[in-house]
Amino acid sequence: MNELARVVQQMADRLAGQHVGAVVAGLAGGETEIRGVGRTGPGGGVPGPDTVFEIGSVTKVFTALVLARLVLDGTVRLDEPLAEVLADAPGGPAVVPGRGGQPITLRHLATHTSGLPRLPRGMLLKALVKPNDPDPYARCSAEYVLGGLARTRLRATPGRSFRYSNLGAGLLGLALAHRAGTGYEELVAREVCEPLGLADTHVRPGAEGSGAERSGADRTDADRSGSDRTGRLAHGHTAGGRPVPYWDLAALPGMGGLRSTAADLAILLRAQLAAEREPDAPLSPAITLTRETRHRVNPFAWMHLGWLGHRLHTQQGGHLQIWHNGGTGGFRSFVAFDPEKQVGVLVLANTRRSADPAGTALLRRLQKDFATAG
Repeated sequence: MNELARVVQQMADRLAGQHVGAVVAGLAGGETEIRGVGRTGPGGGVPGPDTVFEIGSVTKVFTALVLARLVLDGTVRLDEPLAEVLADAPGGPAVVPGRGGQPITLRHLATHTSGLPRLPRGMLLKALVKPNDPDPYARCSAEYVLGGLARTRLRATPGRSFRYSNLGAGLLGLALAHRAGTGYEELVAREVCEPLGLADTHVRPGAEGSGAERSGADRTDADRSGSDRTGRLAHGHTAGGRPVPYWDLAALPGMGGLRSTAADLAILLRAQLAAEREPDAPLSPAITLTRETRHRVNPFAWMHLGWLGHRLHTQQGGHLQIWHNGGTGGFRSFVAFDPEKQVGVLVLANTRRSADPAGTALLRRLQKDFATAG
């Protein structure tokens, strides 16, 4: 076992007592090591590189990458108002709130600077009344979300301040799919998964854009692929280890509806690390655009398109960390990288307990001991 593999295994072993199952990956020096511990669920085996997990809000980096791709091919403009993209939405033009004479743009949605609340209208009260709802977003149809949007008051002028919004990211995915004339899953497949060769990143079977909407030969292929993924799907659990249902994000998969594997996310991380060295790679221009765009959150942190970024204090090494985490009813995820040191990490767990401390600790270890020039 090489040194990188040993370090990744050590972190996985640390997670074994905290999660029903977990998969950890480390990338450094052009190498990738992936290790799993625990079990995929009741009666399941040890999770591995191809085990499928709900990745929650890590979905947002895929949505932002789709935005960058569509900006570069002229399908949308980064500063195009959301109202323009949804002007021909089914049921009539969407009514999108503004403030201070500033409309919400696609850039604002991708950087959490739209001023929108965290959740769709009506969901905060629902969460207070029914905090343990096993599938809280299942009723979020496009009609429900856009109807609530028309009655939503912005918390701040768009573009002025950072306010994390699941609703904003969900609307971004909905709007991009509408403009592209396809479902969200098909859009992610076309713009991200196919260029990178990601085989197992998808929306849950039967949800928006899934194989259930296809027919003929395409449906046969999709169903076969979906059946294979279902057999490799981990089951989510509460922090106490009780199995819980999977989530359905309905019309808002862009905010957290994707499932993926450690193998696929490692490929995504490699593309992120290689973007500057390989500017002609399929997604490098889009990755560069996501990082060129930033909104300052505080003196040490900022928001890219989809990714959060910060630089550690010099006493902590001064390292750059670009990251996102995610969570659903029974899963947690953490993905991070440093393009300067050429290292990256990811943690996928099938328990409702944060994976951030483990992922952050592994990233700092790789930055300290495995760094190479970007």
